[in-house]
Amino acid sequence: MLRALPADEPCVGVSMATLARPELFSQLPMPELASTPVFAGALRYLARQPIMDLHGRVHGYELLFRAGPESVFRGDGDHATRTMLDNTVIFGLEKLTGGVPAFVNCTQESLLENMVHVLPTGMTVLEILESLDPTPELIAACRKLKVEGFRLALDDFTWKPGFDPLVEIADYIKVDFLLTGPRERQNLLRRLRGVTVALLAEKIETQEEFKQACAEGFTLFQGYYFCRPALLENRKIPANRLSHIEILQALRSDVFDLRKLTRLLKRDPSLTYRLLRLVNSPMCAIRQEVNSIQAALLAVGEDAFRHVAMLAIASEFNAGQPAEILRMAFVRGRFCELAAAGCALDPTEQFLLGMMSLLPAMMRLPMEELAPALPLRNEIREALKGSANPERILLQWVEFHEQGDWDACDAIIQEEGLNSREIYRCYAEAVMWAEAALQSAV
Repeated sequence: MLRALPADEPCVGVSMATLARPELFSQLPMPELASTPVFAGALRYLARQPIMDLHGRVHGYELLFRAGPESVFRGDGDHATRTMLDNTVIFGLEKLTGGVPAFVNCTQESLLENMVHVLPTGMTVLEILESLDPTPELIAACRKLKVEGFRLALDDFTWKPGFDPLVEIADYIKVDFLLTGPRERQNLLRRLRGVTVALLAEKIETQEEFKQACAEGFTLFQGYYFCRPALLENRKIPANRLSHIEILQALRSDVFDLRKLTRLLKRDPSLTYRLLRLVNSPMCAIRQEVNSIQAALLAVGEDAFRHVAMLAIASEFNAGQPAEILRMAFVRGRFCELAAAGCALDPTEQFLLGMMSLLPAMMRLPMEELAPALPLRNEIREALKGSANPERILLQWVEFHEQGDWDACDAIIQEEGLNSREIYRCYAEAVMWAEAALQSAV
């Protein structure tokens, strides 16, 4: 029978495709993070894509490998898998996934030659690629791994001759929604009746596809549907959100009017609470606690105060939505800010562009309705609406990176003459910064 997820299986709200987990460096002071040797010339590029459950929580991560910032992929599948396994030894799998299961693509070599034994059995799902030939040797190896405690997933599954023994021992079956139609999936599910397996729908990009997958019996989902929720057309921006936009406008002003800001913030106790939590958090590295807006300003200074206030507002915008959206917004904003100097762009403006790019997912309103109310230059508002202008270069790069689209990332770097290692360093630092911010904001 098809099974739903047990209630005690780990599900946490963690980020989209990233490099390594920020918790690797949680014992280090935040200013030192960027200088850690992990981000030196031998940086290993590791992205992750989340696997979500029915409630929008992360059930696990599929780990994606890339050899480095070269403009082309180097190495075959066996090399990629060997390097992925090596990464888990270096970093620790629990650090790469935050304690949720890791889904790792496995070649025939890695399965037959016991290479996967470097992975912790209880945290690892071995993905049997659709291109593998189900030989007796492979089936025997998979059965042995299953007995040892590994979970197994059949990737991009369509029913093929000889796969029946693997179906019988699989824990997950992954079905690509772009490559299969409703009738094909219906036939597949009919053949799986009586098999205890969790169905995972891949390439789920929209709420409509998510609803269709749910109706068909899938309980796990891979894709970015939760960042493209059904928008509420013809709905006005809520009054309290308009006040937050007014605060953003005050924060963007060259003249820092503390009295005006204090008056605006006092209208919203929840926002004030989030702001003070952020200021008191390790992210700001303040050695004294603050308990008022004025004290926060004196403790951190104007520039830092603007930053944490913007984060607090983003947290309020995202109220009631998955924490993943907020984490992505923090990563986008910080990355665009850090990389701005290499593109002759304004860092503060880029921070807002990156963070505000996920407003439609946060507020369930179209960007066409939101952008005019934002206190930004027209070029930035156009970038938010998708215009391919110079202001959107960094945001576009990070969007492609979230999808693991390395070719598109490389194309932007080459066309704009950017320093690829500097771009990846900025992204790695943004991921760690966002983690610290999110822990304090939610």
